[in-house]
Amino acid sequence: MEKKRVAIQGIKASFHEEAALKFFGEDIETIECSSFKKTCEVLKNKEADFVVMAIENSIAGSLLPNYSLLRDYHFSIIGEVYLHIQLNLLALPGVRFEQIKRVESHPIAIRQCDDFFSEFPHLNVVESSDTAACAKKIRDEQLTDTAAIANKLAAKLYGLDIMERRIESNKKNYTRFLILTDNKDIHITNANKASLSFQVTDDVGSLAKVLNVFAEHGINLSKIQSMPVLGKRNQYNFYVDIEWGSKEKYEQAIRQVLRHTVNFTIMGEYLKNETV
Repeated sequence: MEKKRVAIQGIKASFHEEAALKFFGEDIETIECSSFKKTCEVLKNKEADFVVMAIENSIAGSLLPNYSLLRDYHFSIIGEVYLHIQLNLLALPGVRFEQIKRVESHPIAIRQCDDFFSEFPHLNVVESSDTAACAKKIRDEQLTDTAAIANKLAAKLYGLDIMERRIESNKKNYTRFLILTDNKDIHITNANKASLSFQVTDDVGSLAKVLNVFAEHGINLSKIQSMPVLGKRNQYNFYVDIEWGSKEKYEQAIRQVLRHTVNFTIMGEYLKNETV
């Protein structure tokens, strides 16, 4: 049986690969991509079977550009993964902390370690495109004055020592990733969560009517995100995540919601990720 080909933003040992391994298991082929848009192009061109895409972080919030990609590419969401983001300071084996003058990482990872950097103001902090890429660079160029902020997977893959563990300021830091596919034949049995997108009319209370339908049917609204409709003033796309206990109630709610919405799309029905 062929390995599943999974496109990720970043390189091996990035948090995206960690999320892919958590969802699919170890037996996958990771396809490294330089941007989120590139992951979508790779999937569209059948060079991958799935994309793993970060959509929100418990500290940094929603990744709005990725909602635009969901809208533009129309891939199906077939799953989600919550990853506990644990950040470590990595350096070449044998390097002492006093030798470190420079720390490189992704800007979001850097921001999540503010307390650590306030203790060591002499460190020159440099932003880069990817946490794992910084670890790889230290290994490849044998940099003895530079450390990277990355996960344990990066330390293991690139042969670096963990100089300081868990330097993130908030220890309850999670990122939610979506699993996307272009394969319309994949259907998740026993789905209990869905991601929807729609617009509402300009009438007073039109969004409230939609939300009330969900409430009346016992459907839990776990997320709502709005994005402006391109080129249309005062019009918004709403992205909503809902969870249910009764499939019948969910289907009844969807039928009613259709009366109050425009351009209604079910982007995916999948199993809620219970483990974090």
